[in-house]
This record gives sequence, structure tokens and C-alpha cells, in this order.
Amino acid sequence: MKKHWYDNLWVLSLTYLVLGFFNILFAWLGLLCFFIPLIISLAKGNKGYCNRYCGRGQLFGLLGGRFGLSRKRDIPAWMKSKAFRYGFLAFFLIMFCQMLWSTWLVFSGAQDLRQVVTLLWTFKLPWHWAYHGTVLHPGAAQFAFGFYSVMLTSTVLGFVTMVLFKPRSWCVYCPMGTMTQLICKAKQKKP
Repeated sequence: MKKHWYDNLWVLSLTYLVLGFFNILFAWLGLLCFFIPLIISLAKGNKGYCNRYCGRGQLFGLLGGRFGLSRKRDIPAWMKSKAFRYGFLAFFLIMFCQMLWSTWLVFSGAQDLRQVVTLLWTFKLPWHWAYHGTVLHPGAAQFAFGFYSVMLTSTVLGFVTMVLFKPRSWCVYCPMGTMTQLICKAKQKKP
């Protein structure tokens, strides 16, 4: 099978997680994983990002497939259901909006910077070593802490489902995949 430049984008996903561990401001790069899938689905009307360019999906495929960390079982039907996928997307968007609200509070001066990464929307992990102040407003760092929390949480969820089920099980209920699918369906319905 011929290799393409995009076959190794898993390296970028792994690099992103490592860089955010050492300097939280690298978390801003995660916005690329947020906007590029939406742009591709809006422009082309397909899920090209998910199918070809998603480094996280590739990482799970590598860990679960080549390295054998997956049980390779089918994901339960309820996790494939529209109700679960749309419910998870709604929950994810609510958590994203909450993160934006915390960022706004820091930008407005109503709240101090909290140097924590929240894992699974519950566990607050001190992450103070990853930020030492910059010329940027503390609100920029607050966004980075929040966005890294979202990215780390989704990676942990994806890793758990990779281990329990097939390697790319996360892709079934990934919020970005669900959003791009909704965009594609809406584009197909247009006359």
C-alpha cells in the first residue's frame, strides 16, 4: 500500500500532547483540529478530515492495531446510536462553552487564572509547571488550559474505547466527526 504524507499525522497529535505538557500555550494549536475538519466538510461536503487527516484516529489505529493494545471488539450499538452521538456532542459543546466562559472571566478580570487541567470534566490536575507567564494576557493562558483539558479528555476517552473495542472506536462518537457529518448531511439536502 502506497504511503502518503498524511499517513503519519499521528505524530502531530502525539507532539501536541507532549508540548502542552511542558508549555500550555501550545494548546492553542489544537484549534487546527477544531477548524480544519469543519472547513473541509463545509468546502467539500465530505468527511475527508476524519477519513484521511485525523492524527488522533491514526494514533488510535496505530496503538490498537500495530501495537495490539485493542481488544478489537465491536463497539456497543448504543454508542453508535444517534441519541448517544448527538447527546455526547451537546454535552461536549456545553463543556466547551463553559471553558470559553472561564476564559472570558479571566480576560475581563472577574476571575484569576487557574493553572489546572480538568480531566474528564471532573478531576482538576495542577498543571502549574506548564505556564510561567508571558507578555500575553492571562486569559490566553486560561483558554490554553481549558482547551488542553478538552483535548486531553477526548484523548483519554478515545484511548479507553480503543482498548475496550476496536482501535478507532472513538471515531464513532467523536464530536468533531458528528459535527462534520451533520454539515455533510445539510450540504447534501441543499438543492
